[in-house]
Amino acid sequence: MRKILVLSAISFAFSTLALAEDWSGKLIDASCYDQHKKADSCDAASATTAFALEVSGKIYKLDAAGNSKASAALNNRADRSDPAKSQSKGIMAKVMGTEKGGTITVETIEVQ
Repeated sequence: MRKILVLSAISFAFSTLALAEDWSGKLIDASCYDQHKKADSCDAASATTAFALEVSGKIYKLDAAGNSKASAALNNRADRSDPAKSQSKGIMAKVMGTEKGGTITVETIEVQ
């Protein structure tokens, strides 16, 4: 009986991950985008608290947990650790999660 429960739990976990999708695009400041309706002038910065992802001209906002993960990833990215490198404009990100109504529930995020 215990084996069946364990196998069921593992199966459920993998089926949930199978529903996740991947998006790659430019990480932007969602508050700035809401005001200006233009993504090109709203690059994400270390002070950004609300993030969105621009993918092929479509904007997806990140959920609250995604905003926290994006902020941490943005502040820990590799080009920040080397002060000799100039900070690049247009931060790209790869997000894995599920989308509903234009908002991505973020499971993982990688900032490049």
